[in-house]
Amino acid sequence: MATNFFEQQDIARRNSRLLVVLFLAAVLALIVLTNAAVAAFLWFGSDYNLYSGRRESFTHFLRHFSWQHFASIGLAVAATIGMVALVKWLSLATGGKVVAEGMGGTRILPATRDAAERRCLNVVEEMALAANMPVPPVYVLNQESGINAFAAGHTPADAVVAVTRGTIDHLKRHELQGVIAHEFSHILNGDMRLNIHLAALLKGITFIGDVGHILLRSSNRARTGLTQRNNNYNAMMPFLGLAFWLLGLVGAATAGFIKAAISRQKEYLADASAVQFTRSPDGIGDALKVIGGYSSGTLVHAARATEMSHIFFGEIVHRLWTVFATHPPLPERIRRIDPGWNGEYIQRKVVHYDHRAPRGSDADVGVGRAAIVAAAVAASLQPDQPEQADADFEPSADELEAQTACRQDIPLVFLRHSREPLGAHALVFCLLTSQVESVRQAQLALIAEAGISGLAELVNTLSPGVHELGPPRRLPLLELCLPALKSMSASQYTLFKRTLLGLIRVDANTELHEWCLYQLLRHYLDPEFIRVKPSRPRYAKLDKVAYHLRVLLSVLAHEGSGEAAAVFRLAADELGFDTMALLPRDQCSVAAFSRAVNELADCYPLLKPRLLKAMAMAAGADGQLSPAEREIIASVAAVMDCPVPTQA
Repeated sequence: MATNFFEQQDIARRNSRLLVVLFLAAVLALIVLTNAAVAAFLWFGSDYNLYSGRRESFTHFLRHFSWQHFASIGLAVAATIGMVALVKWLSLATGGKVVAEGMGGTRILPATRDAAERRCLNVVEEMALAANMPVPPVYVLNQESGINAFAAGHTPADAVVAVTRGTIDHLKRHELQGVIAHEFSHILNGDMRLNIHLAALLKGITFIGDVGHILLRSSNRARTGLTQRNNNYNAMMPFLGLAFWLLGLVGAATAGFIKAAISRQKEYLADASAVQFTRSPDGIGDALKVIGGYSSGTLVHAARATEMSHIFFGEIVHRLWTVFATHPPLPERIRRIDPGWNGEYIQRKVVHYDHRAPRGSDADVGVGRAAIVAAAVAASLQPDQPEQADADFEPSADELEAQTACRQDIPLVFLRHSREPLGAHALVFCLLTSQVESVRQAQLALIAEAGISGLAELVNTLSPGVHELGPPRRLPLLELCLPALKSMSASQYTLFKRTLLGLIRVDANTELHEWCLYQLLRHYLDPEFIRVKPSRPRYAKLDKVAYHLRVLLSVLAHEGSGEAAAVFRLAADELGFDTMALLPRDQCSVAAFSRAVNELADCYPLLKPRLLKAMAMAAGADGQLSPAEREIIASVAAVMDCPVPTQA
């Protein structure tokens, strides 16, 4: 049975509430235990002498375990845990690239000549097409020989896919497809946001153990000149540190239990979704069998991997007790996909890697994203890497490009330009250049003012061919350009966005297709460079946004290829608004449409697919979707963070 990703997003949202409940229970337990530890410390420090023994009765212990102390210590513990969790969440909420780079990941550039990396990029492109979403950036963890992968991000717009070097070197193409499809299901199921919340909250729980570790390293010698009372406190400090460290172990155990409780079922669902994406159980099934017969398994040694263990494709460490395992046992995962499995794993030759020096994040090396742009040029000059044993790297990189161009029905020269930043800039600007000569010349002058060498000339050269592609190919071409555009620096993106708006405003008339293209670019590029606040569910019923819904359906009806009144009536009836009437065209401005889409983006997850499917059904009632209808549905889906319906 096909996976309903929107239902899974709703389940993920409910799991977030469960996570909050478990987190609060864990915090309460830590507050009680911390109070006990502090009370013991105060009692020993004031009423107990380490050299002569206890001076007063044990009943004095209760004096230090008062409600007053409980409230003050509880507030301190809760505030500390909350602050640590907030700081962690803010660092992770900036996008998946932070997680990938924090684990030593290096972005795979579209112009790479490494055969394994090119094949991986091609597979990600295929899965993005199957999922009806733009291609996310891909990172490789070059230091990791284990077979593993993860998807990270807060929304599909800022999602990244990361794979280990062992994954792209040891898996055959269909096996790699299964692993990548598994990660795409996590993106569509809404698991990524839950994973970010989980990592942030659990970091707060385990932080108290870090405090204990610091105290343990403090001196336990009494300082000369101190009073006996202070000597007692000073001597007891390491014991307080030990108590906090033990509390940290309790917190870590609790964190492990929470991760295990929430993560396991998601992995079964993602495995099943991988079968749905690839239309075959062999890909994900064989990948799991290879892992079972591979000496390094799914192990990951990155310093920060442990706290993010729940986001990976497989277990990153060997565990003595499965109660804390974040993933189901490997044999169980295989048998759910292949009930007739004979219990034998697939053996692969181990590749012994030369040492690969880790490349720091852009901030670490101090050159920002501009370094990626320079590296893209250098990568195109690198020789092809030798093929590794047991991994199939056929067809060649050039053949893969030709296949992608054929599949997207886009000339190969445009595909190659889309893989490097300058060419991607030019192609996007070509999509917005006018065929009215006076407007076109003004737009070329505006591009020249941006000061990017060769850009205006390239736009002038490519624009006739881009216009010949026609409206049906605008969206596929735009989506091909996104990975290269994400390699800009923040300052380059500011200039790009300013130029983009200038091109749209040259003729003082914003057309709907220009709005759609701009919204798609803004939605998928903004999270890469600036902090974007994601939409929050506010509307549980479509009745609360009836006017905005009316505007949206009216624009779709007027801009489509069918009869406007019939298209509107079909969509409105499908959504249960039998009395809703079509707005006149003069009330369907681009500004009104923009406001309507942004409001509808705040609907609850299960309402969004109903709306998108109704739009696609009504627009396609005449047997086809026009380019304008496709762009409207795609831009609305992007702003809503939803996959485009399959019928669109």
